[in-house]
Parts: sequence; structure tokens; C-alpha cells
Amino acid sequence: MLLAAALALTAGCAGGGTDAADGKGVAADAAAPAGTDRKGGTGAGGSEAAAAKPGASKAPAVQHLVRTASLTVEVERVAATADRVRAVVAAAGGRVESETTERTDERYEASRMVLRVPQDRYDRVLGDLTGTGKVLSRTAEAQDVTDQVVDVESRIATQRASVARVRALMDRADKLADVVALESELSRRQADLEALLAQQASLKDRTSLATITLDLVEKERAAAEDEGGDRPAVSEALSGGWHALVAAVAWTLVVLAALAPWLVVALAAYAVWRWVVRPRRRARAAGTAPVAAAVPGQEARTNAAGLPTPGEEPAGEPGGAPDGERSAP
Repeated sequence: MLLAAALALTAGCAGGGTDAADGKGVAADAAAPAGTDRKGGTGAGGSEAAAAKPGASKAPAVQHLVRTASLTVEVERVAATADRVRAVVAAAGGRVESETTERTDERYEASRMVLRVPQDRYDRVLGDLTGTGKVLSRTAEAQDVTDQVVDVESRIATQRASVARVRALMDRADKLADVVALESELSRRQADLEALLAQQASLKDRTSLATITLDLVEKERAAAEDEGGDRPAVSEALSGGWHALVAAVAWTLVVLAALAPWLVVALAAYAVWRWVVRPRRRARAAGTAPVAAAVPGQEARTNAAGLPTPGEEPAGEPGGAPDGERSAP
């Protein structure tokens, strides 16, 4: 077809301006439906729009609502309540779209769940969720999008008819320039149609399933225990003591591990002092000690040089007479 269009275009160029004028006429035919669709003219799209106007003026038989709700509930245990919520939503034919759970400390937990449930079971599910605990806050909203749904459906019908007309013109076109122009126009109208279809799908999802945002918050257990004034049980005391003992042993091992290098150095220094330095000191002290007196019980009188004091004889010398028996001169 492209080759035939190229040959026809070549023949038109060779034959003068007659064929070129024919090409302009076909291009004008292609542009006419596009303008007619945008302005709601007298073409097929205009007739469909005119036919849709009387129906649009009537009250729609079905009302389309987008229903949303937010609920904050205080519960005893978040994990157990979350399991119950999942069961309620599954029984209603809905789904949990997202869930986020966080723990601020060892005694407090919170969870946020985004739920999607059918519109006809929205009220019942909301009542079941309210009964899971103490309601802290609750908001509900219903938005009427009936006019938007009807408008999108009408625009989709008109756009589909417009795409069909462009396809019919492409079948009649025999010029390459016309084919290129029609293909560009067809791509644009198909993109517009796909955007409308995506908008319709989004509206259908929002109107068929209601959205409930549920926040589950847990009671602070420490505050509840302080108000009750309950004494700790024996098992809790034993458990606490055991954990304290384990922690003390662990810290002791850590301290010993940190001191191990210092202990090795200290032991090495003590060994050197005990077996090297101390024996040398003892030997040196033994070599410089004064000579003991010959007579037991008496000390030799010596001066600072270690010699007997002049004019005095050492007492108890061998061969000497006792002091009482010494003869007068």
C-alpha cells in the first residue's frame, strides 16, 4: 500500500497539480472529523453527542459514591487485633492494601492498616472494627462522583467513534502524505482514549471498594501495672536476678579481657624481680656484712674502720686471764 501510495504521489507530481489538489481534499476530509469531535459538530460524533444529551439530562438510575473512613482504636494487644481485622476483611470479600507496624519501646506498639472492602458491606465492616477496642477517633466521608462517571463514559463512547472514523479514512487514503497525517491523528486519539479508559478504571475501583484507614494503638502496660499496684511475682524476681547475674559475669569477663595484657606485663616484671633482682641483692648484702664477735654473747668494740678501740682489749681473748684473776702490776 505504501508503494502504491508512493507511486500515486510520484504520478501526481509528474502530472501537475491535479493530483495534488486531490490529496489536499483527502487531507481536509481527515481533518474534518477531528474538528467535529472536539466541538461536537454535525458528524457521527455530533449525532452521538446529540443523542446523549437527552439521556444526560435525566437523573441517573445508579448513584456512584466514593466512601472513605479513618478509625483510631486503642486495644490490649496490637498483634492479636490485627489478626482479627484481617479475618473480618477477608470474610467481607475485601483485602488489606497496606500495613505498617512499629514499636516505640518494649511496652508500646502501633499499627496502621489500609483496608479495601465492598461498598455494600462497608457499614458492617466499620461496625466490626469499632468493636475491637476503645475508639479514640472516627471520621467518615462519602463523595458523589456520579456526574464524573457519566461524563467519562460519554467521552469514551465519542472517542471510540472518532477512532473508528479515522481508521475508515485511512482505508480510503491513497496518498503517502495522507496516510502519514492520518496515522499521527490516529495515534493521538488512541492515546486520549487510553487515558479515558484508565480514568474510568480508577473511578470503578474507588466506587466499588470503600477505603478504611485503621490505626491500632496499644495501651501502655507500665502505666496499667503502676495503677494496679501489683507486686512482682517470684518467677519475675528469679528471672530478674538471673539476668542480673548473667550481665555481671559478662561484664566481669569483659573487664578481665581488657586487663589481660596488663596482667601479663605485671607477671613478667614480678618474675624478673623474684628470680633475678632479689637473689643479687641478697648476695651483695652477704658480702658486705661485718664479722661477728668471736666470743658468744659479747660484741667486739670497733671503730668506724672496723678495728679494736685503742687502749682496750677485746674481752674474752683466747689465752687471756679472766678479769677477776688479772694480777696487779
